Amino acid sequence: MNFEELEYNYSTAINNPQNHFMEWLEPDSISLEQDSISILPSYLDEITNYDWWDHDETFDPPPATTPATPSPTCIQTPTLSPSSPQPDPEFSKKRKLNTNSPDTPRKPSSGKKTSSKSGAGNPAKDARWAEQLLNPCAMAIETGNVSRAQHLIYVLQELASASGDINHRLAYHGLRTLTHYLYSNSVTSMVRLPPCEPPIHSYITTEAKLFRSTVIKFHEISPWFTLPNSLANSTIIKSLSRENSSSRVLHIVDLGVSHGVQWPTLLEALTHLPKGAPPLVRLTIANSVLPPVPFSVPPPGYNFPSHLLRYAKSINLNLHINQVDNLTIQDLTLTPGEKLVVCAQFRISKYKDILCSIRDLNPDLFILSELDGSENCASSGGFPGRFGVNLEMLWRFLDSTGAAFKGRECAERKMMEGEAAQILDESGIEGRERWRELMVGLGFREEGFGDESIDTTKALLRKYDGNWEMKAERAVAAVRLRWKGQPVSFCSLWKPIRA
Repeated sequence: MNFEELEYNYSTAINNPQNHFMEWLEPDSISLEQDSISILPSYLDEITNYDWWDHDETFDPPPATTPATPSPTCIQTPTLSPSSPQPDPEFSKKRKLNTNSPDTPRKPSSGKKTSSKSGAGNPAKDARWAEQLLNPCAMAIETGNVSRAQHLIYVLQELASASGDINHRLAYHGLRTLTHYLYSNSVTSMVRLPPCEPPIHSYITTEAKLFRSTVIKFHEISPWFTLPNSLANSTIIKSLSRENSSSRVLHIVDLGVSHGVQWPTLLEALTHLPKGAPPLVRLTIANSVLPPVPFSVPPPGYNFPSHLLRYAKSINLNLHINQVDNLTIQDLTLTPGEKLVVCAQFRISKYKDILCSIRDLNPDLFILSELDGSENCASSGGFPGRFGVNLEMLWRFLDSTGAAFKGRECAERKMMEGEAAQILDESGIEGRERWRELMVGLGFREEGFGDESIDTTKALLRKYDGNWEMKAERAVAAVRLRWKGQPVSFCSLWKPIRA
């Protein structure tokens, strides 16, 4: 089998992820060409009630009535100071909101998005009223402008809703972050959230079976994580195809947020390498090496290694899985001659010190994916500056996720949005160029992904909403993912500079 045939097979595999997930998840009677293989029979029973392969049955049925008016949150209004002026009674009801006030949103006449794919010169920017309330509120809190902060909090409280349109959802999550921030603000006081405020939906609050099916479903309907996964897998396959893969151990360090979903397609592709699969594939899970970040912590009871091991056995692949708490040569038990690949995806933006440990490992390949924020320093402007940058990224997630779920309300969507909202508590998002400066300073050299990997990923992206686009230029090695013309993430390939 030549490389072109291998690339065709891999492209077919990555662009039909359902086939490989089905093989991984639904094992009772899977027909692969003319063979029937039994894989993980107990696992099928666990997900029988989550038949998410049928898109129409995945989601909760949409409401039969007209779209409901967003209900106010139960967040207790903070007391900024004993002498805080109370807002005018007109703000206690949405029907009495002063539409002439610059702080007061004007509800769109239609629920349809009017934004263009490019996102440039978009008149709908004015309709993004949630940011126009949340950002000034953050600034007012930071500067101690009590009356303005109190006014904006009351307005937000009336408009916030976890199940409204994108603005109402952003207001809901942003208001939660602001009220929590008030606890530690030196010029304010804050009462506890009342019992009627429900816990936010997130990974850790979700039942393990629903979490498992939702994570896989999200990879199917959104490229947010799928695109970097595809690039990483394709790069590994391309690198192995150019050497004697059947005589060298492949060791992958998983420092990402895929929770096992990334690997079935790669494992299957390894069995089709021209010179044979590696004699041993080592997968080291390093999720606990770093403190938690959004999308990194699964719910209790979720355990994917055993399922991956059974799947690998069914395709005659020698797979060993290990979990480590430290990223050192000793903890990884590196052996001479093995091919070491480190995949770090959306995990190290807050903990860049780990890059020094990765450099010490001297990996053959280091694949880094992170959110692509403003090129301006995300940490500038104190809390309001960081909050504003993170708020912009959360808007893109909520907007693209709403499109992925076709506007339908369901538990899966709430879980993904609730988990993503934790980004508002993060320290900030930096741009790709700042990451490049950091990596070069640590002794890494950036590499291009190659035309084959780029073409494979472009073909994959065509399966998603048309507002997604991938930017890959010869002058810039990294591949960027964009939503409506705005940056979302980048994926880059690095090799250590060796003396």
